[in-house]
Amino acid sequence: MRRGELAERSGCNIEAVRFYEKRGLLPAPPRTSAGHRDYAPEHLKRLTFIRRSRELGFTLEEIRGLLGLVDGGEWTCAEVRAMTLEHLADVQSKIADLQKLALILGDMAAQCDGGAVPECPIVDALMGNPASPATTSD
Repeated sequence: MRRGELAERSGCNIEAVRFYEKRGLLPAPPRTSAGHRDYAPEHLKRLTFIRRSRELGFTLEEIRGLLGLVDGGEWTCAEVRAMTLEHLADVQSKIADLQKLALILGDMAAQCDGGAVPECPIVDALMGNPASPATTSD
């Protein structure tokens, strides 16, 4: 199949296919006698794996590690699970950080009555007013 068909069937765009090829995550396909790339079903499977991994928030290096396990043929489910649990811990940490951020932003917004005056507690907080909620520590 050609690159456009591969992109369409995998749910990626053509630029993503090129990007993953350049990064070495997707091997270059053989070429036809006319010089066109000829992607095989294995390319589609691998590209779908990469796309789904990205949707789940895995970094390119984490995906490279997962693919390295799979490509080597010596992987175990325990190794994949360990990598997944490590990624889960990172996601949970980011969620906690976002929850803290949401509290700070909520506190800032609560101090502003939305009036028509130029003084604004949100701007004060962003400017670094020591009494503002945006500058308080955890």
